[in-house]
Parts: sequence; structure tokens; C-alpha cells
Amino acid sequence: MSLPRITHLPSGRLLSAILHHQRLLPSIIPLTVPKRAVIQGEYRRPGQPRKAKFPWKKINFNFSKGLEGIKKHFTLLKKEFTDRWVGPEGKPIVEHMLEQNRAVWEFRGPESLGEWTVSSDREIGGHSEAYLKLGRNNNTCFLYGTLSSTPPRDGETRYSGYCTMRSKQPLASFDRKKHHDWSSFNTLHLRVRGDGRPWMINISAETYFSHQKDDIYCYFLYTRGGPYWQDVKIPFSKFFLTHRGRIQDDQHPVWLDKVNTIGFTLGDKADGPFQLEIDFIGVCKDYAHTEEFAYEAYKRNPEV
Repeated sequence: MSLPRITHLPSGRLLSAILHHQRLLPSIIPLTVPKRAVIQGEYRRPGQPRKAKFPWKKINFNFSKGLEGIKKHFTLLKKEFTDRWVGPEGKPIVEHMLEQNRAVWEFRGPESLGEWTVSSDREIGGHSEAYLKLGRNNNTCFLYGTLSSTPPRDGETRYSGYCTMRSKQPLASFDRKKHHDWSSFNTLHLRVRGDGRPWMINISAETYFSHQKDDIYCYFLYTRGGPYWQDVKIPFSKFFLTHRGRIQDDQHPVWLDKVNTIGFTLGDKADGPFQLEIDFIGVCKDYAHTEEFAYEAYKRNPEV
């Protein structure tokens, strides 16, 4: 928009021209470009209220509980020092190098269930239910419940219907993060018995940057159903990278030296009861599998 030429106008007409030009300015709206936030905020589920508590209000100041915590953490610290003298993860170096199979989670008592957490869309107002208990003879883990894809009536959530079981983050002394080191293995080994539903296996690894904390490596678990157990072996090279449920274009293999958790998610939109029984979850070294990564990876500096 060009400005009116007001250089050779009388004073009266000059004042009116200036006022007319000022009335036209508010109608011109400048273009605004939305900026992407540098720091990605924590994900809040739709319908979930914001946490208004201060961090120090979540601490339970209890003297007896504090003494128990000190005793527990110094015991863990002592075990860490003694295991370092023996070898990696408390095993002799020769045994660690020749290890071909390792059972990471075995369900042989009530204390083994304390290493897992179960959740469903009931946390956001959904209708699915999930429960965890020991199987027959207290030798297996039995995950069961009901799946419902009816979304909650909160005006925000459009899709619903999931149940998940996830291992807890292992902790060292003084609540320091502890990771599973599976760099000597290349295959995930499971012994399960399901009802024919497809599940999603989720592996969470440690990341360098805060905006990668929701990165999860996923692959499918197809159960046969029926009374028979099935031994499932899934190479780690088959797991693909996702971020908050979306498959990423830039794919890379799982960081097996810093695995945090593993989980199982059901969301096949088939409403009704479900069950999944797990005998053990382990890792193994399959020498016949030589594939490094099953998906195309970007070359940032391609060879000429």
C-alpha cells in the first residue's frame, strides 16, 4: 500500500490526510508465522488435569522411612562395588563373553509382579480394564482384562481402546538409573500363550536429548491362541523407531547397551476380553542371524 503524497498540501488538508491514513492502518494485519517450541513439554493426556503441586510437596518426610532408605541404598552401593570386582554385572568375564542365553524376567513368585506396571485407557476416562496376576502354580504371569474402544466423553479424545503392561525402570543405589546391557545378544526370546490377538512389543532405551524421551522401538507379536505355548524369537534388527505412536522417517537400530524398559500393548480395536500368559522374557545370541538393521537408514554423508 503506497502512502499519499502530502508534501505540497495546505495545513487543513494535510491534517485530514494524516487522520485518514491512520484509520487505514488497523485494517492491515501483519502476517505471523507460528514458531516451534525449542523445549518440548511433557505430554498430558486429554481430560487429565494439570499438576499444580510444587515438587517439594510430593516428598513424604518420614524419619523411619528415611532410615530404611539409607540402609537400602548403602546395601545396593556395596553390591555394586563387589560386583565390579567380580566382572560385568557380577559375572566372571569368561562367563559374560560366552553367555548365549539370558532370562531377564521370570515370573516365579509374587515379588516378580512388583517389577511391572499395568495401565489402560481407564486413566483418561475410557472403559478398558487390565489386571495382572500369577498364573497356575505361581510360575507364570497372567495378563487379562477387557478391551473397549469407546472413547471417553470429554470433548477432546477421539480414539480410545488400549491396555498395556510395562516393566519398571531398574534403579541402582540412591535412585540412579540402571540400564539393561544386551549388546552381547541380537534376539529377543519370549515364551507366551495368548488368545490369538496381535500385540505390540515396546522397547525403551536411554537417549541423549530430552525431546527423545518418548522414543520407543516397536515390533509385532502375533499369538496363535489355544492351549499350547509358543516360543517367539524376534531379532532386535526388526524393531522400528516411533515417537508418541508415530513411525519416524529417520530410523536407526536399538541401543542395546542402554535398554530401560520393555512393554506389551494391545490396541487391535476388537472389543472384548483378552488374556496373555508369559513364562519368561529373555535375550539370546543367534549366530544364524547376521542382519544389522532391517530398514532403510539415511546417509547424512553419502559416499561418492
